[in-house]
Order: sequence, then C-alpha cells, then structure tokens
Amino acid sequence: METFTALADPTRRQIVEMLAGGELAAGDIARRFDMSAPAVSQHLKALKSARLVRVRVDAQRRIYSLDPEGIETVENWLAQIRRFWGPKLDALESALNAAAERDRENDRN
Repeated sequence: METFTALADPTRRQIVEMLAGGELAAGDIARRFDMSAPAVSQHLKALKSARLVRVRVDAQRRIYSLDPEGIETVENWLAQIRRFWGPKLDALESALNAAAERDRENDRN
C-alpha cells in the first residue's frame, strides 16, 4: 500500500504530524528540517501521491494540509486490524486471568 510506504520514512511521518496541527506553507515545512527545499518538496510530493496530504495554491505559496480521505483509509485499515486482534487479545487476557486464579488456589491448598 503506497500510504504505508510513504509513512515508512521518518521525515514524512514528521511532516504528517506537523500538518495534524494545521495547514502549513511548503516553505514553513522546509524551514523545520535540515535539508534542502527541493528535498522537502520530494517528501511532500510522495505524501501527496499517497493521498496523505493535499495542496492548494495561495498566490506564490503552496499550502499543505492533511487529506481527510487518505487519513480515513489509514483509519479504516487500522479498524480492520483492531477487529482481528481485539477478540484474540481479550481471549488471551481471560486465559491468563484464569491461570493466575488457578495458581492462587493451588497456593492456598
């Protein structure tokens, strides 16, 4: 999935985290990193391609924000994983609690 490939890069994750606080101009994003503006631009391009961010033009500036549709795709994927693991983790917890209770009973006898 292109989304997770894009998020595998720590710089791109930082950009997504920054944009979670609100939209930012490309120049403002670039100033927060110790790399060239073209390098940051490539990261933004990858995030846009993965539908994690969107861009709008305001005069000479490019303003980036999170793309709600792309973020929703990630949320939906995570929900599927939670539905799979939730019952399994609940069953594990129950089994561990039952084993602990048996151990306490054995210690009393």
